[in-house]
Amino acid sequence: MKVLIADDNSISRRTLEALLVKWGYAVVVAADGDEAWGILQGNDAPKLAVIDWVMPGKNGIELCRSVRQRKGRLYTYILLLTGRDEKEDVVEGLEAGADDYVTKPFDPYELQARLRVGRRIVELQEQLIVARETLRDQASKDPLTDLWNHRVILGILRKEVARASRTQSPFAVAMIDVDRFKAINDTYGHLAGDAVLRETARRLRDAMRTYDALGRYGGDEFLAVVPACDASAAARFAESFRTRIDRKAIEAPEGVIPVTLSLGVAAVGDRRDVCPDALVRVADAALYRAKIGGRNRVELATPEDLEREVSKHLPEKDAEDSEDSLPDLQPLPNHLFEDSIRRQPD
Repeated sequence: MKVLIADDNSISRRTLEALLVKWGYAVVVAADGDEAWGILQGNDAPKLAVIDWVMPGKNGIELCRSVRQRKGRLYTYILLLTGRDEKEDVVEGLEAGADDYVTKPFDPYELQARLRVGRRIVELQEQLIVARETLRDQASKDPLTDLWNHRVILGILRKEVARASRTQSPFAVAMIDVDRFKAINDTYGHLAGDAVLRETARRLRDAMRTYDALGRYGGDEFLAVVPACDASAAARFAESFRTRIDRKAIEAPEGVIPVTLSLGVAAVGDRRDVCPDALVRVADAALYRAKIGGRNRVELATPEDLEREVSKHLPEKDAEDSEDSLPDLQPLPNHLFEDSIRRQPD
């Protein structure tokens, strides 16, 4: 573990460095508080620091306060080293942010024991971070395919639709279905079906750009979120997905399994009033047409498909609510304004 030693006394600094190296630590040294602060600001900063109280530049107390005021950084365990041993000094050091306190002249065995405590705390924090990230990953990924799960891919879709609307940029989604997946399960078994889904997910993921997103929508269906693609580009993208699966059968312990995909693609053109759910429904309808059209093909939704879907969910205007039938209303102030199944064949 890397340890920072900050001490302006060269003899004390070299003594500490020799001891810590002997105990197996990787040592970084600083001759004053400002140098120590610069080291602690680095991306690979030590997580354990032995800091002298009295130094040029930032003293030990000021350095402790600066470290504790940082936001969004991993914790640094600070051992304050000083000749002051009054109770008030100890309290001041701990309140400034030091985790422990050793007085000079220090006993090497005591210092070693206190460093071990700091090391355990830093390592425990690292374990907690790993555990947190593991749980976060488990909550966001599909366990079989390691793709984004249903909830997360829809969340990504909502963000990308909002971004496309804000930046006036093209955007598309693709609904992807493994053809005759039930027959694969019935013929080769469910373990083979799992292998097909895993390999399909891997091939699709390898075909995507770094800023695209792919998730398991449910069962044998996937949802691809493809920013910066108009209808023709999205159709070519989907065709590359299809051929990547169709050109090579999937090998499983149960046998070599030919697999094909049907895909429905929906692209946002000039309209900016399309909600994510409407986009998924339009892509889903295009996927249905690909299924009934013979499978192993890409079907592109038309602008008219999108128009019809959006129109279904617009509030209908009552015939009685014509302009002539409305009562006289006071004009609004300028600063106010009005806001205006899928069951597919296997």
